[in-house]
Amino acid sequence: MFPMTDAIHGLLLETLPSLKAFSIMLTRDRTWAEDLTQETVLRVLAKSEQFQPGTNFKAWAFTIMRHQHIDQARRRRREATTFGDSSAIENLMAVKAPQEDAMVLGELLQAVDTLNKAQRETLMLVVGSGLSYEEAAKVCGCPIGTIRSRLARARQELEAKMLGESPMPRNPTPRETRLAELHH
Repeated sequence: MFPMTDAIHGLLLETLPSLKAFSIMLTRDRTWAEDLTQETVLRVLAKSEQFQPGTNFKAWAFTIMRHQHIDQARRRRREATTFGDSSAIENLMAVKAPQEDAMVLGELLQAVDTLNKAQRETLMLVVGSGLSYEEAAKVCGCPIGTIRSRLARARQELEAKMLGESPMPRNPTPRETRLAELHH
């Protein structure tokens, strides 16, 4: 049996809904998300003695899930297994709302679905799960400034899409510029 204290058990139960939502956002496939959540829970339990009391349990669990997802995605690519076709909207619209609210939610989720993966992930961690910029940066393994930048761009794009405007053109990053030059 896994070494588990009542405190870890309680924190895990409290964090489980956020883990499920994060897994759906990462995988964009309900079945894979369920598997990812289960594997993450097992990993959290197995590594519970490594959790540092006084630190953010949710950020620690999200980091484990993110690493687990990367491992699974690599394994799936190696096995040449195709990913599910289900969209994020179908996966995330589990709760029925009144007709008008459901339409707005659907539009918002469609807009979120068009964001790049890094922006979606950052939005989910900071806005959806309430992590601080510092905690999200630790989960993603990047500087806080990168988190702030991703979140700002995501919010700008979402606002423009929800207002029916085209997103503001942005200057390409140095990496995007180099890649474009290589392809020409």
